[in-house]
Amino acid sequence: MLILGIESSCDETAAAVVTDGPMVLSDLVASQDEVHSPFGGVVPELAAREHLRRVARLVREALDRAGVGFSDLDAVAVTAGPGLVVCLIVGLSAAKGICLATGLPLVGVNHLDGHLSAIFLDQSQPPPEHPFVGLVVSGGHSSLYHVAAPGQYRLLGQTLDDAAGEAFDKAAKVMGLPYPGGREIDRLAREGDETAIAFPRPLLDRPDFNFSFSGLKTAVINYWEKTGRDESARPDIAASFQAAAVEALVQKTLRAAAETGARAVVACGGVAVNQRLRRGLAEGCAGRGITLRIPSPRLCTDNAAMIAAAGLRRFAAGARDGRDLAPRAVWPL
Repeated sequence: MLILGIESSCDETAAAVVTDGPMVLSDLVASQDEVHSPFGGVVPELAAREHLRRVARLVREALDRAGVGFSDLDAVAVTAGPGLVVCLIVGLSAAKGICLATGLPLVGVNHLDGHLSAIFLDQSQPPPEHPFVGLVVSGGHSSLYHVAAPGQYRLLGQTLDDAAGEAFDKAAKVMGLPYPGGREIDRLAREGDETAIAFPRPLLDRPDFNFSFSGLKTAVINYWEKTGRDESARPDIAASFQAAAVEALVQKTLRAAAETGARAVVACGGVAVNQRLRRGLAEGCAGRGITLRIPSPRLCTDNAAMIAAAGLRRFAAGARDGRDLAPRAVWPL
């Protein structure tokens, strides 16, 4: 089977072609960092305009690079949610237009399903064995799932307020760091002392698997103001904040694996690019005999290959969607 994937849930416009395996034949992502950088965060209306401007070109280029045409495809997979509705509409409209013109089946994909499917596209490492615990951590999501089999997800816990990536970006913005802030926190933290400031470890004393990053973010903001916005304090603040956030993510994930009996952990989403998180998970899993799988950085951030991979699995299982497929700002997996 051969499937075209389209992603436009936030601020990356993406198109990809994936075949059985799954194997990536082409994977194109157009970043909007320069568009949103002056505002220190994503402006939905501007993001939607950029998607509209770029999506047709990316689809054509994805097909060209894969060496296929519309007539070679079996289906079109598209992100239907969760995400920014004005952005999702662009990708959905493009996918529906293609299906209407070609007669191809349409398959709507949950963005989180895409992230959890990304690891199966990474040819540099063996795929994880089911069941495993999946940590989805990004700018909009911080969730733990028990993955019993392909496409079978059970929510274990999620953030009660801010997502981890949102907290990273807001902490960076307060300290005047460039956008996207999560990347800058990761870079700057390497110059600081992560034990310098005792920031709170949110919800670690609770037995559930939920996260909370709002209080940690507020603690960082208050400390920054307490220093008089001293730029020399940035490395220690970044390192200490990052250590607190990572400890919460790692400890909850390891405890989820222990309590469910899973022998593998998969971390995915944009924050899974963070080097401190990767190191913390690697050390924690190694000490407990748990297999750790994290996709390559390119497959962690938003992309259409992961949407195509999830769509391919759903299509093979008989999933089809009609022209009434609507964008969903919230869509539990």
